[in-house]
Amino acid sequence: MCGLFATTVSALNLLSVEPREAWSLVSAVTAPYTALQRMFAKIRNLMARPTSTKLPAVPAGERVYAIGDIHGRIDLFEALVRIVEADDARRGKAHTTIVLLGDLVDRGRDSAAVVARAREWSREREVEIIQGNHEEMLLASRDNLDALRGFLKFGGLETIMSYGVVPGAIMAANVEALQDLLNEVIPQDDFDFLASFKKMIQIGDYLFVHAGIRPDTPLKLQLGQDCRWIREPFLSHKGDFGVCVVHGHTITPQPEVYSNRIGIDTGAYLHGTLTAIGLQGTDRWFLQAHDREASGETSAAA
Repeated sequence: MCGLFATTVSALNLLSVEPREAWSLVSAVTAPYTALQRMFAKIRNLMARPTSTKLPAVPAGERVYAIGDIHGRIDLFEALVRIVEADDARRGKAHTTIVLLGDLVDRGRDSAAVVARAREWSREREVEIIQGNHEEMLLASRDNLDALRGFLKFGGLETIMSYGVVPGAIMAANVEALQDLLNEVIPQDDFDFLASFKKMIQIGDYLFVHAGIRPDTPLKLQLGQDCRWIREPFLSHKGDFGVCVVHGHTITPQPEVYSNRIGIDTGAYLHGTLTAIGLQGTDRWFLQAHDREASGETSAAA
């Protein structure tokens, strides 16, 4: 092509053609070759293999079950523990990790029993527990009256009652007395256990966190407040987080599955459904315990 172009220009110079006319002639000579180049480029694009989207995965030989917000529903939690244990046994040998996504306490009737069962389960097998905003509020309420007021407003009264306090004693107490009561009835071991919960954990291509993460912020720079409280701009973000985020905190009737996040808070205290997601390799499936069935049930695979 370059040789042809040089030859054509030289020939035109010899003919003393006007410059504007010369370039018109050059374009006429080279146009067929340009058209051929474009055609071959289109053919190469058509024949090229499409870019494959990599599915998130957990490492080979591992299996993970993540459980959404329990909120004091010991009945649903016990049912889902049985479902998860049976599912794990049925699928065969693997290194299995259980992840509780936080908000074990508040709103439901038996937070004390949920805390006790979570501690017991963590002694029996590998269980990682994420701290939710309700655990954060409970811990802060020990010595912060403003935090206690928020805690009481969003289900904290039920938590205090689950430790054996009768409703009459709560109704008769002012906020200072309630703070004293909270510190008296909740064992220090339970406070220590709740304080040990993590901000987030990553397993393979999945990040497990209570509420979500702030977009365009490296994982190591994520603030605990965001991880436990965020909704926007996390929920509406369509871009790549660098990981697939598995979270709770925001209630939806069924699990929400997007390319960059999976939400599994299906409203245990509100709708009576507690959800777990199972992960192995690139496979995903959901398990659920429902109000209407003491034994729970397994949902369809995702």
